[in-house]
Formats: sequence, structure tokens, C-alpha cells
Amino acid sequence: MKHLLAILALLHGSLVLTHAEPVRLIFDTDMGNDVDDVMALIAIHTLQSRGACELLAVTLTKDHPQAAAFTDAVNTFYGRPDIPIGVVRDGGAKEPGRFNLLADEKNADGTPRYPHDLTSGTEAPEAVELLMKTLAAQPDHSVVIAQVGFFTNLGRLLDAPGGRELVAKKVKLLSVMAGAFQTVNFETRYLEYNVRIDVPTAEKVAKKWPTPIVWSGVEIGRAAPFPHEVIERDLDYLPHHPLKEAYIRYLPMPHDRPTWDPTSVLYAVLPDRGYFDLSPPGTVTVEPNGATTFRKGKNDKGLHRFLTMTPEQTARVREAIVQLCVAPPDTFKPTRSSPAK
Repeated sequence: MKHLLAILALLHGSLVLTHAEPVRLIFDTDMGNDVDDVMALIAIHTLQSRGACELLAVTLTKDHPQAAAFTDAVNTFYGRPDIPIGVVRDGGAKEPGRFNLLADEKNADGTPRYPHDLTSGTEAPEAVELLMKTLAAQPDHSVVIAQVGFFTNLGRLLDAPGGRELVAKKVKLLSVMAGAFQTVNFETRYLEYNVRIDVPTAEKVAKKWPTPIVWSGVEIGRAAPFPHEVIERDLDYLPHHPLKEAYIRYLPMPHDRPTWDPTSVLYAVLPDRGYFDLSPPGTVTVEPNGATTFRKGKNDKGLHRFLTMTPEQTARVREAIVQLCVAPPDTFKPTRSSPAK
């Protein structure tokens, strides 16, 4: 009987570990300004397929209608066409980008290369409206937001009636790709892109956001660039793949693009897997010119921390992001003509 109880206890423990509740995730992105946003969204889909997260909504800070269309095309490619998408109105970066127009591409027979039903951001709800609706439907202190674009949507959420209170009630973590905190190999007052596009709102979020924030600085993604050989060799299991085509359209090959945005997603979903270390708690301040400074809190207090990596962790992070990005969608059915994996 003792042996049977021990076995049952072990089985119960394994079930608890196996069936841990998925992270309830909102993804806020400037899709189209860099291909690492595509990597990050694809990584989320693979993580959801593995039961690690549930993508509740995607909100966009790039103010071009095809950002929403391309995002919906990627979601559809990975078998999740009904994920809500919200868009910024009167936001930054209004140009189409180098790959969002893939959403309009047709096959030789006239069918869509990447089927989707959201053809323009003009048909999507406003981002803050969607954020409020999504957060209100979730349990208290259960939602993780991965923000890898500008701070516009989250700043406006704080300003919305009841918005800051809703964030404090529903969000447990904000994982942000923004700023610069370890100044090795580049200038000490680096003005990171996601901050400087909307500096006043970045200042506001850094100062007023009521939950913990973990910052992935520009140095993290730079240290773990995505190998171009993977793009060239490992995504040919379908005639057209959105990551491969977006990567090539973003810059002529070969190039190893930094994995800025996927690092924030990796931490947001798998914070306890040892991919990263964290700074001591403290406070990040966004200065008027867009620079970010971190001050350690007294007695280890403060809502902000930033990611750090050892060389060993850097290798693990890079490989994890690669494997998440090259995994076929659940809808993929191998055929005899498919390349061996």
C-alpha cells in the first residue's frame, strides 16, 4: 500500500507539472517595423501549442492598416484565426513597413498566399477598447502583457477611465522590450527605438504602471541574433512561410537579425526556466530625450527589473527562440515531398 501511495503521489505531482495553467497573454506589438515582431508572434503560437500560454489578444502600435491584416494572416497560418486584434488610432510609424503587404500577396491561381479575414486595421477595434474588454474578462492578477512595440496603447490604457485600476486588478506582469541597461559595446546613452518613438508615453508608463515590469534592453536581443542559415534552410516544409518571406523582405540576405522582441515573450511565458537572470529590484526612469536609467531600490524594493544573460544563457535563449520559430503550425501535415526534419 505504501508503494502504491508513493506511485500515486508521483503521478499526481507529474500531472500538476504537466498541466500547469497556461499564461494568459496579451501581445502588444508594432508589427511591421522589424521582423523580430514576427518571430515573437510565431514563438507565442508555438508556446500555445505546447500548452504554455493562451494568446488572449494582439494590440498594435504601428498605425498602418496592413499591420492588422498581416498579424491576422500569421494567426491564421498557425490555426488561430479568431484571436482578437486591436489597433492604435493616430499612432506612430504610419508607413506600411517592408513585409506587412505580404498579407495582400496572391498565389498564381489568384488565391491568397496567406488566407485571413481581417483585411485592414480599419475593420478592427481600437486597441484600448480591446485591452479593457480583454482584461475585464480575466481573473484578478492573472494576465501577462508582452509589450514589444511603442508605449502608446498602454499609456492610453492608463489614461482611460478606470484603466489604471483595471491594470492593477488584472495584470500580474508587464514584460517590455525597451531601453538599454548594460552599456557594453555601444554608447552609454543609447536611445532605444521603442522608447524614442513615443517618449512622453514611455515616461508615463515607466512612472505610473502599477504592476511589476521586467525590461529586456536592447543589449539582450543583440547578444542572441537569429542565424540566417535557419531562415534559408529550415522553413521550406511549406512553399510559403511568413517568417521566411518577412525576414528576406526586411533586409537582403544574409543577415543575423537581433532577437529583441522574442526575448520579452520568452521571459513573459517561461520566467522560471533559467533563460535569464534579473537585476535587483529598482526603478527605470525614461528621460526626456528617450534614454533609460535604472536605479536600484533601497532594501531591494521597486517594481522594475531588467534582464541579464550569461554566455551560457545567451546560447540557450538563441536556440530556444530558433526552435520556437521553426516549429511547424499544428495545421501542417507532412507529405513525402516535405523536407526531412
